[in-house]
Amino acid sequence: MSEPRRPDGVGTQGGGVEAGHVPSAGAGGCLQSHGTLLTFRPSDGAVLRISAGAAPALGCPPQDLVGRPLGTVLGARAARVLLDHLRRYRDPEHGNPVRIVLANGGEADAVLHHPPGSSDEIVIELERAGMHVASVIGVFQAVRSALRDLDAAATLGDLYVAAAEHVRALTGFDRVVIYRLDRSNVAEAVDVAEAVADAHRPGLHSMLGLHVIPADLPLGTLSASTWRGPFAAPDLAAETTRLVEAPEAGPVDLSRATLRAMDERRLTTLRSQGVSACLLIPLVRNGVLCGLIGAQHYAGPRFLPYDVRAAAEFLAAVLTTQIGVQTEREHEAGMRRAARTLTDLVAASRDETNPVGLNLTRTDGLLRLVAADGAVVFAEGRLDAVGAAPPEAGIRAIVDWLHGGPAEDVRSTECLRMAAPKAAAAAPDVAGVLGAVLPEGQAVMWLRREVLRTYDWAAPDGSPGPAGATGSPAPLRRREVLSAHSRSWTAEDIDNVAALRSHLLEALYLRGRRDVRATEALQRSLLPEALPRVPGWQIEARYEPAGGGFVGGDWYDALVLPSGRLALVVGDVTGHGLQAAAVMGQLRTILRATLVHHAESPQVAADALADIVNWTMPTQIATVAIAVLDPATGDVEHVRLGHPPILVVAPTGSAAWLPSSALPPLGLAAGASRAATARIPPGGALVMFSDGLVERRTESIKVGLARLESAWGRAPAADIGAVVEAVRDPESTDDATLLVARRLP
Repeated sequence: MSEPRRPDGVGTQGGGVEAGHVPSAGAGGCLQSHGTLLTFRPSDGAVLRISAGAAPALGCPPQDLVGRPLGTVLGARAARVLLDHLRRYRDPEHGNPVRIVLANGGEADAVLHHPPGSSDEIVIELERAGMHVASVIGVFQAVRSALRDLDAAATLGDLYVAAAEHVRALTGFDRVVIYRLDRSNVAEAVDVAEAVADAHRPGLHSMLGLHVIPADLPLGTLSASTWRGPFAAPDLAAETTRLVEAPEAGPVDLSRATLRAMDERRLTTLRSQGVSACLLIPLVRNGVLCGLIGAQHYAGPRFLPYDVRAAAEFLAAVLTTQIGVQTEREHEAGMRRAARTLTDLVAASRDETNPVGLNLTRTDGLLRLVAADGAVVFAEGRLDAVGAAPPEAGIRAIVDWLHGGPAEDVRSTECLRMAAPKAAAAAPDVAGVLGAVLPEGQAVMWLRREVLRTYDWAAPDGSPGPAGATGSPAPLRRREVLSAHSRSWTAEDIDNVAALRSHLLEALYLRGRRDVRATEALQRSLLPEALPRVPGWQIEARYEPAGGGFVGGDWYDALVLPSGRLALVVGDVTGHGLQAAAVMGQLRTILRATLVHHAESPQVAADALADIVNWTMPTQIATVAIAVLDPATGDVEHVRLGHPPILVVAPTGSAAWLPSSALPPLGLAAGASRAATARIPPGGALVMFSDGLVERRTESIKVGLARLESAWGRAPAADIGAVVEAVRDPESTDDATLLVARRLP
């Protein structure tokens, strides 16, 4: 999902009496008039700008005050309090708001910040004095109650509703709407904001389900990087004001000013809908704007003290965090369900007494793996289906489309009519297809019917519809219905199909498919297609299959993690054939997911992997070694579960075994793993392997380990093919794996 477009804006030009344009401060550089904005230069204390409507608060026309010291403008007492605040806090925003007494004796809350890109100027915004202690306690109690309900929400829908209700209770606004930004499936493929929660007072129309383009929201064009904190417009009917500047004032960016005004188009839209005050809070996750909380008031102006705005902003941050937690929780639950279903399907495919398609369609396992209206297996010269399926001619047309496109293992479309018109004509009841491409023109596919997608668009010009019970007009809705599309295929759907495909390749291979292309596809599905390229490092691997042409349970993996660190894995599942390969594929997929989603820690990943194996594959036994390497420093954190030790080779060729971090194999007694650390020097290498490389029936494994250690006597530059040939038993019936990470000198 791309970020909303950024606004156009130019800097304020110095030398004039009034400001020209203030970037992101509203149309024409306008400011709201319910407060006073001024900027001053801490180096000499000179006030450079004052909003034009500041005379009632300051007791003097702004034209007579710009360029003068802060103490002259605000009074010596107020200036002293503000300067003490700046000396106390490196960042002037810390400790906001600052209560001051102005020269006329009135109290005000001062909100301070550095304008973006400027460290020699301070923006001060004065607003009416905030709450008493009793009110602050009430806000604290409201926030505590909100946190309890947000934490108890069982679904994302419950989470949005609870957040909207509590923000409304906290702020007292007539309506609070939460918008979720998502990618639409309309032809323009623009970002769409959908109202997913609407808490409003009785008598108001509902905005739930309303879709808008983010740019049509108030201040919707601001990006997550520049929009910090809530934006409040307490009185949309009030006139805006401008800045009065000292002649020496240069350009300034007021995009973070709370007094910035809304542009005239959006202001007109809200006024036409009867809105008299509004509050907007962005929902930012991982630096990306993912939603918006919008509060509206219809019964006149609604001023919120700084403390209430800060509390609402805190609830928005908690909501964003809980959205991530809930999304991850639902994702992990789906992964567990898929893992159990995948295990059942792989077990069914092992029965070689029946065609593989018949085995897979005897139950609804394919439809549990990927939710669809029907699933079809086209393999071994026959068609087998479960659920709703088109006639044979339609199935064959879809298979032709799957094989006729790019060389992809998995293909999908949500609109078959657009992607493959001929196939759509042969299968008119099918709108969406997700297919696993198998060798020799075979395939497994999931089919979905058409689902009409309805978008209720808010009129961007704010044209009002019929008045509600309270007299406030409802926004005009323009309904758009998108046809010929199915429900969207998720990334999890595609991953599950890819995992099943790898196991089906093995099943077809063991059923006698000896074609070279099938063999190559099988190897590609079981092992990484390519090893990552890491600056300063050379990653190499060698896999030698077991004797007799059987696929064993060895695997290796190497992937760059989101932090830039490198994960290296070598594992070994007991046994040979389809069962070992099936377990191997599941362990590799699960371990990748745990490494990425569990702090990139080999210890945490190993514990999570052990828990999943104990829960979903209690009869399987496997060993694994996991190492996470920092390419910049050569530091390695590693852990072993029943696997042979890891070898570090020095630049001189001398080798040393890393200290033990081992536990029993997966599937045996479980316990918390213990990670160990090491460092690979420049010119050195990290060596990981499976026991099939060093074991021989006639000798102790210690002899094989010593043989591997001595094979690196020619330094880390030794050819890994020569190492395998020198170490492995030529008559071995076990597969062997060698993974080497060399740190370049």
